[in-house]
Amino acid sequence: MYSLNVRDRTMIAHSFRGEAFGPAQQLHGATYVVDATFMRADLDADGLVVDIARAGEVLRRVLADLDYRNLDDEEAFAGQNTTTEFLAAFVCRRLVEAAHAGDLGAGARGLHGIRVTLHESDVAWAAFEQRLGG
Repeated sequence: MYSLNVRDRTMIAHSFRGEAFGPAQQLHGATYVVDATFMRADLDADGLVVDIARAGEVLRRVLADLDYRNLDDEEAFAGQNTTTEFLAAFVCRRLVEAAHAGDLGAGARGLHGIRVTLHESDVAWAAFEQRLGG
């Protein structure tokens, strides 16, 4: 399986509900380093997994919707604990939508999957992976 990874970052604020979160129940910030990995079994006719420039642009566009936002105030996340795991899935699903819409170019039709990893720090991260038709 071939893969191509692009990386960006996003800064958000949020709080959590529930005793399991201890002090994180209070409003706090997070800066995530975000890796988006695109996977396919065979390279396309140009020898690519997906166009790296387009992949970076689409990831930036998805993250721009989160940047410098208090996620507690965003209607899309109402009633949801926006954990690292949840946000990894959110970003991944948005990238899958972009792939289906053609935003990653024609070569993206051959993708088998997309994985998004959100790094909270150098020692803690979470990921979500979605399979595609490929």
